[in-house]
Amino acid sequence: MAEKKDYYEVLGVSKNATADEIKSAYRKKAKESHPDLNKDDPHAEEKFKEIQEAYSVLSDESKRKMYDQFGHAGVGGGASAGGSPYGGGYTNFNTTDFDFGDIFDSIFGGGGGFGGFSGFGGGRSSGPKVTRGSDILMRMDLDFDEAVYGCEKKFNLDVIEDCDECHGQGGFDKEECSTCHGSGTVTTQQQTILGSFMSRTTCPDCHGTGKTYKRKCSECNGKGKVKKNKKITINIPAGINTGDRQRVSGKGNPGSNGGENGDLYIEFVVGDHSYYTRENDDIYLEVPLTLTESVLGCKKDIPTLYGNVKINVTPGTNSGDKQRIKGKGVDNEYRNHKGDMYLVFKVYMPKKLTREQKELIEELSETSLETEEIKDFQKFTKEND
Repeated sequence: MAEKKDYYEVLGVSKNATADEIKSAYRKKAKESHPDLNKDDPHAEEKFKEIQEAYSVLSDESKRKMYDQFGHAGVGGGASAGGSPYGGGYTNFNTTDFDFGDIFDSIFGGGGGFGGFSGFGGGRSSGPKVTRGSDILMRMDLDFDEAVYGCEKKFNLDVIEDCDECHGQGGFDKEECSTCHGSGTVTTQQQTILGSFMSRTTCPDCHGTGKTYKRKCSECNGKGKVKKNKKITINIPAGINTGDRQRVSGKGNPGSNGGENGDLYIEFVVGDHSYYTRENDDIYLEVPLTLTESVLGCKKDIPTLYGNVKINVTPGTNSGDKQRIKGKGVDNEYRNHKGDMYLVFKVYMPKKLTREQKELIEELSETSLETEEIKDFQKFTKEND
C-alpha cells in the first residue's frame, strides 16, 4: 500500500494557506493533471484523484482541523492509537502497512512457480521498501490555568535518529552484498510432492538494501540509528481540554530506507481548579450568600477568568438558583469558540447568633413570612392527617 502524500504538498500550498489560496491551487493543479488533458501521462488519473482528495479535506474547515491534528488518521486513514503515560514508554501509533505483493512473493516466489505454474502477477521490485516511521502518542498533564490561557511547554523525549557518524548508513566503504548480489532478497527452492516450491525473503546480511560495508560503524554498531534524548518545545493554544491532542510534525519514529519520520501526538489531561468547574468551554462557580443577601438581594463582586465583574443578586434568591454571565467562559482558540460563565448560588445559614441577632429573628418570626409554597405544604400536611 503506497504511503499517502501530505495534502498540503499535493496542492503545493503552505500549512498556513487561506481558503482562497487552497481553492486557487486546486484549480491550477486539477487542470494540469486532468486525464482528458494529459492523455500521454499514464499516471494522470491517479494524480487527479490525489488532488481531488486533498482538496476535499483542506477545503472543509472541520476536516482540515482534524487533518492538522491527526494527519491522515483523522480523516479516515491510518490506525488507531494506544496511549502511554507521560514520562514512561511510548506506544507505536500506526501499524505497518501490508503489501499483498510481498505476501504472494514470499509464498510463491514472485516469478518462480508452484507445481509448474508461473507466479501470481509476475515479479516485484527488488529494491528496499521505503516506509514512513511510526507515530508516537504520549500524555501530558496541564494545570487549569495552563489549559485555559495557553502556555509554552518544554519536555525531554527519547527519539531514534540517524547516526551522525555514518549518516544513517551503518558502516563505511559500501559494496554490493555478496549474499544477494545487490538484489536485496534471497530465493530458496524446496521440492514437494506437488512440485517445486520457491520462496523469496529479505536478505539476512544486507536487510534488503543490496549493500554491505567493509567497516561497521562503531557508534551505532552497524544499525545506522541511535537513541537521543532531545528537548522539545511546543506552544499550547488557549482552551485545551482533557482528551484534546496536538500533533508535533516529524518528531515520531524514523522511517526506513529514506522514509520520512512519523509524528508525535500529545494527549492532554487538565487538572481541577479550587473554585471553578469546567464543562467544555463553560465555567461554573459556586457563589455563597448570607441570609440577608439572599432575602434582600445585593450587589456582589464576582471573580471571572478575566477579572472581577459586579452583578445584581435578586431578592429572594435561593440555593441552587443560577445566573449566566455571557462570554465569560473559556476563550477557546483551539476550537474558535467562547463559553459562558454560570453562577450557582448557595445560601449559608449562620450556626451561631448573638443575643441581638436572635431577638431580631424572633421579632421577624412574628410577622407573616409564609410563601405560596409553604402554604401549599401546610395544606398537604393537614389533608394527610
